[in-house]
Amino acid sequence: MKNKTQTLSLLFFLLFQFLCFNHVHSWKKEEFRTCHQTPFCKRARSRTSSTSTPLIATDVTISDGNLIAKLVAKSKQEETQQNTNPLLLSLSVYQNGVVRVTIDEDRSLNPPKSRFHVPDVVVSEFQSTKLWLQRVTQETLDGDDSPSSVVYVSDGFDAVLRHDPFEVFVRDKSNGNTRVVSMNSHGLFDFEQLKGKGECDDWEESFRSHHDKRPYGPQSISFDVTFHGADFVYGIPEHATGLALKPTKGPGVEESEPYRLFNLDVFEYIHDSPFGLYGSVPFMLSHGKQRGSSGFFWLNAAEMQIDVLGSGWDAENGISKLPKNRVDTLWMSEAGVVDAFFFVGPTPKDVLKQYTSVTGMPAMPQLFSTAYHQCRWNYKDEEDVEHVDSKFDEFDIPYDVLWLDIVHTDGKKYFTWDNVLFPNPEEMQRKIAVKGRHMVTIVDPHIKCDNSFPLHKEATEKGYYVKDCNGNDYDGWCWPGSSSYLNMLSPGVGLGGNYVGSTPSLYIWNHMNEPSVFNGPEVTMLRDALHIGGVEHREVHNAYGYYFHMATSEGLVKRGDGKERPFVLSRALFAGTQMYGAIWTGDNTAEWDHLRVSVPMVLTLGLTGVSFSGADVGGFFGNPEPELLVRWYQLGAFYPFFRAHAHHDTKRREPWLFGEGNTELIRDAIHVRYALLPYYYTLFREANTTGVPVMRPLWMEFPSEEATFSNDEAFMIGNSLLVQGIYTENFRTGNIYKGGATHKLAVTEESIAVFMRAGTIITRKDRFRRSSTQMTNDPYTLVIAVNSSQAAEGELYIDDGSSFNFLQGAYIHRRFIFKDGKLTSLDLAPASNGNARYPVNTVIERIILLGHASGSKNALVEPSNQKVDNLILNSPHFGFKGKTHQQ
Repeated sequence: MKNKTQTLSLLFFLLFQFLCFNHVHSWKKEEFRTCHQTPFCKRARSRTSSTSTPLIATDVTISDGNLIAKLVAKSKQEETQQNTNPLLLSLSVYQNGVVRVTIDEDRSLNPPKSRFHVPDVVVSEFQSTKLWLQRVTQETLDGDDSPSSVVYVSDGFDAVLRHDPFEVFVRDKSNGNTRVVSMNSHGLFDFEQLKGKGECDDWEESFRSHHDKRPYGPQSISFDVTFHGADFVYGIPEHATGLALKPTKGPGVEESEPYRLFNLDVFEYIHDSPFGLYGSVPFMLSHGKQRGSSGFFWLNAAEMQIDVLGSGWDAENGISKLPKNRVDTLWMSEAGVVDAFFFVGPTPKDVLKQYTSVTGMPAMPQLFSTAYHQCRWNYKDEEDVEHVDSKFDEFDIPYDVLWLDIVHTDGKKYFTWDNVLFPNPEEMQRKIAVKGRHMVTIVDPHIKCDNSFPLHKEATEKGYYVKDCNGNDYDGWCWPGSSSYLNMLSPGVGLGGNYVGSTPSLYIWNHMNEPSVFNGPEVTMLRDALHIGGVEHREVHNAYGYYFHMATSEGLVKRGDGKERPFVLSRALFAGTQMYGAIWTGDNTAEWDHLRVSVPMVLTLGLTGVSFSGADVGGFFGNPEPELLVRWYQLGAFYPFFRAHAHHDTKRREPWLFGEGNTELIRDAIHVRYALLPYYYTLFREANTTGVPVMRPLWMEFPSEEATFSNDEAFMIGNSLLVQGIYTENFRTGNIYKGGATHKLAVTEESIAVFMRAGTIITRKDRFRRSSTQMTNDPYTLVIAVNSSQAAEGELYIDDGSSFNFLQGAYIHRRFIFKDGKLTSLDLAPASNGNARYPVNTVIERIILLGHASGSKNALVEPSNQKVDNLILNSPHFGFKGKTHQQ
């Protein structure tokens, strides 16, 4: 009987494994909720202005520098029918054109619990920029019977709280008081208030076999947001869609799901779908020729659904005669509070600076991490690692980082090593490091439930795990089998402990941190699971991976005694992720459509602050044909994060496995990235100080060119390089094309499609080494592409590439200016940094001059008065050695 029971148990285990793993290995539409199957979304989407409870603002005052008001139902009868209490509204103003509006239940009325306010996203520096409001002006708007409250925002802008009906908007005083961004212009605001556990309503919700107890009843929030003067809206990643967000509802719009923001583990996701993927950033920005750009951010970590409403939409009748050049949207969230930020712009870069002033500037990466990464699930043992490493040298292909997936661990227990496959991990890492290379290992948030595993034992004893709704440690199924999940909101939970077998050249990859739970609803954690302080998982879900990413990054900083910058790649993301590391777009497929959609996906991440991102080169699933793989390398070499990765069921696809010709093309693509590393590193510093991304949509650099507003096949790297997939010629030809027109060009297999913008200067390093670390002292090449005035400018930023010393001024930052036939360089580093400068022993060896009209063939290098004769212009191969004249 015992043997029979063991056999049945084994069969059940194998069947369960098959069902779970099959469940996550392919995208099946029926396994994920639609809006119609999600009660809060269904309710919100069906509301009209006449079915919503109208609210008015009363008791408006100034307190602690904020405008404070109560939101109450317009009539006592409506308030009684809806069983609602007054809500509290607070409006704050910050420097540089940022307005913050919070709306919550009145805690003095003793709601059943406190609603969740997302912590640790708004940076402390932002709080110090608050403008303390001293007074409020009363103004009667056109068509209103009662006055509204108006406060100063910045020169040219103010914020308006309309009392009856309740509405908040920012307006442009310099442009006839036109609205910029508004909330509740169409009267769709709804706020479901918490209810006590003792009430008899049946609040339980079910999806497939999962049941959600919902102990406090429905608690969703929804409202409309309008972007005035806009032609398109962008942002709210993560979706495999085009850059400009398509309407999902309205006249003439095909039936569509809203854009979903709910972090999910989605294998083999489909492209061109509003379906939510691994990350959620509830930030949207608009752009239009009429007024430029504006933005809106809702700091809320619960599931969110967002409709982009088509032209002609109306809140009541479906038809509108209101002016064009505006985009209406409907925002719907399952829980949380209103914590909304309005950004006035008016340029795209202004909006990004304003948004990242709230959520944090992108981290400055280590230099090596901006180079090429080689990954596979999995390099199977130390011999395999050594073989792959040596082959890169044999074929003269540089790389900087070799990655190990879960197979390297002991039974899928993180921070461990399989002592048969990887018996000498430190020695393995040292062999890689001696060539200036690094390694990365995977660390996921699920912890194997094994009492012999010290990490699990400690987490259990100290109560560090997320609980189920009954107060027991939450148990879910993931790669190790039965697993529990660290409660990242708990004090004391961190990832800075001892990692036996690691060395300083080893870094971390966070995977499955949505969090992914194979046997959970929609492959994630139960919504009624509990975090510290009684916070329900539904309230924090979209930020769970963010907190795990943060803890991992802080653990690496701790490992280096606070001196070394971390490198952590994460799959899940939320607002503020840019402060902690890189992101990739998840489990894509070796298809041309996935190559195509990778561009708008990476661009969208950049538009929401996450500048350091990329897609798996070659596609994670499937076996790419050689042409696709080559084209992906040629494009992927321009992603901010450049990594090749593949599933364990795919054929090996290291760059030398596709024949000599294809190896040469892939080598050339990787060499281009290494040559451009000084330019990329300079752009990462720009992102670190301004929030402006490395990879940019065309309209960010050409904001008045309407043809660029919906173009996501081409993109800019910085302000100098324009990349057009496989459709343009090699940038090294030196050919000149005039802007403001469309050019059709022949494509060859050797092409790396990039144009250099006239009037710019970029820096390169043209000597190829095994890794970026070995290029440190190599000389620079300046490429100067003059404009019609025979002038150009560009910048170069240099630091030690790894430490935090740059924060104390240990860096070099120079601007190069070519004008009137003379090249000069200016020091951009603040004078106050003084003695903290970073010393460098390299020179500018070569200058390439493109588009110069002069017939002169000589140059003079100052201050050495070195004369150079027979200067060759427009050649990508000519240069001369020396230092530029410095002013």
